[in-house]
Amino acid sequence: MILRIFQLLIMLTLGMMLTACKDPPIERLPMDSVQHGYRGTGMVQVYNPRTVASQDALNTAPPSTPPLPDSGPKAKEVYKNVQVLGDLSAGQFIGLMTAMTTWVAPKDGCAYCHNVQNLADDSKYTKVVARKMIEMTRHINGNWKNHVAETGVTCYTCHRGNPVPTQVWFTPLEQNKGADFIGDRAGQNTPGKLVNLSSLPTDPLTPYLLDDKQIRVNGPTPLPSGNRSSIKQAEWTYGLMTHMSNSLGVNCTYCHNTRSFQSWEGSPPQRITAYHGIRMARDVNKSYMVPLTDTFPVNRKGEGGDVAKVSCATCHQGAYKPLYGYPMLKDHPYLAGPGKSAAAPKDEVVKTAAK
Repeated sequence: MILRIFQLLIMLTLGMMLTACKDPPIERLPMDSVQHGYRGTGMVQVYNPRTVASQDALNTAPPSTPPLPDSGPKAKEVYKNVQVLGDLSAGQFIGLMTAMTTWVAPKDGCAYCHNVQNLADDSKYTKVVARKMIEMTRHINGNWKNHVAETGVTCYTCHRGNPVPTQVWFTPLEQNKGADFIGDRAGQNTPGKLVNLSSLPTDPLTPYLLDDKQIRVNGPTPLPSGNRSSIKQAEWTYGLMTHMSNSLGVNCTYCHNTRSFQSWEGSPPQRITAYHGIRMARDVNKSYMVPLTDTFPVNRKGEGGDVAKVSCATCHQGAYKPLYGYPMLKDHPYLAGPGKSAAAPKDEVVKTAAK
């Protein structure tokens, strides 16, 4: 009898194992790895070929179009109420408007932003927002070359054929503590998408991509110094790093050197690019998104009444470079904005980050 029970238990265990193996998890082998540092240093990127394959379609650039000539009358001379793109020729203006409909609203077309009975009318909030987004795009391309370089960004970088980018975020509501006897969870232990369903604080973006909180948690000396941060602070920083890793589809060594993660010496050049990217996202959110709060209707805002904001995932969407680095700006140079880089030179960046 005991032997029979033992046999049944073995059969049940084998059945459970076979059932589990029938639908293996997505992280199953084989995995691909690319070494980009000295052997034995752990400077390696690990990629899941199934995940990479699923990202290909998402990060495929739309068909390119040759730039149109700037000859002929200007858009502001031909059309009414052209406030941002008036410096383009009429042909360039119509070409860009046509591209924007396919990038942002392929189903609704011009009617998504315009009153088709009067294209100069500003009654639709989507037109007011679109005008501000064009200004933002030109600002990024002109003043944040330390992050976007000559590749640049267009409306498609974020929208990918959707009226609302799929990768945006809202500031969550503060914890309801009730009678204050449940304690402060500090935003933790509520698995969130932004931190890859980990127990880290579920909103690692508000402190750094909206507010200007200190990201670095290590002091510049072995002993406690003026840059000392708490474990709680470190968890918010790790939450941001997890978000960035997940957004770009890379692991930590894409930007950091395993010899010393906090040291800038020997770090890959991507760390400098990421440094500027954090500050660019913060600039965009504070200068362009937040000022549109009163423009958006209630149904387009978060639970707390705030507007959608950008993060690393908004542009990258799982790729180490948006659209794997395809330079869409060369096809649409009208979105290149004037201005000098707003970011600090490399030497200053290293000194600032080490403080």
